[in-house]
Amino acid sequence: MRRSAAVWTALLTSLACATNPVTGREEIVLMSPSREAAVGREAAAQVAQEMGLVEDPALLAYVRQVGARVAAHSPRKDVTFQFAIANMAETNAFALPGGYIYVSRGLLALARSEDELANVLAHEVGHVAARHAAQRETRAMGVGLPALLGTLAAGAVGGQGAASAASQLGQVAGAGLIASYGRDQERQADEVGQRMAKAAGYDPGGMATFLSALDSEVTLRLGKPRRPTFLDSHPATPERVASAGARAKTLGSSGALAPPAARSAFVARLEGILVEEDPAEGVVRENAFLHPDLDLRLVFPEGWAVQNGKQAVGAQDPKGAALIVLLGQERGDDPRAAAETFLRKNAQSLELLEHGAFSGAGAPGHRVRARVALSQGTAGAELFWFAHRGSIYRLQCLAGEPSFAAFLPGFERSAKSFRSLTREERASIRERRLHVVSPKGSDSLSGLASRSGNVWRLELVALANGLEANAGPAPGQRIKLAVERPYVARQKE
Repeated sequence: MRRSAAVWTALLTSLACATNPVTGREEIVLMSPSREAAVGREAAAQVAQEMGLVEDPALLAYVRQVGARVAAHSPRKDVTFQFAIANMAETNAFALPGGYIYVSRGLLALARSEDELANVLAHEVGHVAARHAAQRETRAMGVGLPALLGTLAAGAVGGQGAASAASQLGQVAGAGLIASYGRDQERQADEVGQRMAKAAGYDPGGMATFLSALDSEVTLRLGKPRRPTFLDSHPATPERVASAGARAKTLGSSGALAPPAARSAFVARLEGILVEEDPAEGVVRENAFLHPDLDLRLVFPEGWAVQNGKQAVGAQDPKGAALIVLLGQERGDDPRAAAETFLRKNAQSLELLEHGAFSGAGAPGHRVRARVALSQGTAGAELFWFAHRGSIYRLQCLAGEPSFAAFLPGFERSAKSFRSLTREERASIRERRLHVVSPKGSDSLSGLASRSGNVWRLELVALANGLEANAGPAPGQRIKLAVERPYVARQKE
């Protein structure tokens, strides 16, 4: 009984009623402002490590200037907002608890005016101002107070097992509420953001014009795999565009895109932004991974879905029955020693079956075969270590035990493909960057794009500049397009 009372006391005292800065209403939250700040700091460090940030000093200073201008009108005054550019090719923006606001380089490439950028930043500030992260955590933890009290009661009467079951049941039952509440949060952030943008001297119609452009961009890119965008987890785009447009008019906006002169001033700041994939993180060519800065190449089995991240690159077979991941383990030149270090650290989860030197790859190697205990059974693991240019790389190959033997030949072929790039492979790696040009005389958009070496589709050039594909730029209007050039390593090997 004393233990039960202690649980009740600890959890009930963690509940707090707070006034929401946006709505002015009292609400129960389980995340204190200090915890918001701590969670945000930790998540921001992960974003920097796993996603990477764009460090262009002039561009970053500009984004921070626009962000600070709208954040000055935030209803919430206990947060210091910080703005950064995420190294994402996708058109996206997001906010972390504690005031960390991000726009992607892909979003900057699509935006046509400072008004659009300001509205996006204000939308993300709105999420933080309304404490949406704290609200979502509260709802996820049993969907609010009733479910939390049910969990406590189950723990007092039926012990820890009953409490755990009650908690899981509450979260399952509340899944629909969490999802719909998320959509309501997005609508609220749009409204708060547009009002902040207006107060900061920006056109609140920038939200509607940007959302419309983003919807068109998604349509243009439907031939490619769907990637995350600013629209994900948001209300349906037509509804959101219409609501933002109607709200902008009530705030005194004409709803029109910024004039050409204002767009030209904004576009001029975007010269040289990297667009699409970043070769500094490696590139995927069909089923081959090439990394120019690390000087390595690895081929995955044909038909597997390859995903490249900042810390690792991996591939999964079409049925999801096997996985191959390549990552850097440590500095060094002894693959056997690196393997033994790894095995010692993971002795409790790995059952060693055999190990020995591995030959046939373009770098000295060591191989280990093991059995791995998973939550849903056991799996076979084929692990390879390679010494390459002063670093040790680990190739992890995993498959369920029933099918493990069938995947072994493919695992070995991938391991044997590890080697340095050829001169031809290195030369084939190119990058795309924004280039800002000015029309000459009566240049058409297609003529301007053609003589400037543009590699974007004409429809995308038109969209990114707020023009029709068959229309010419306004006199003196600067136009952004994409040009391609050989990639030059940004770090010493």
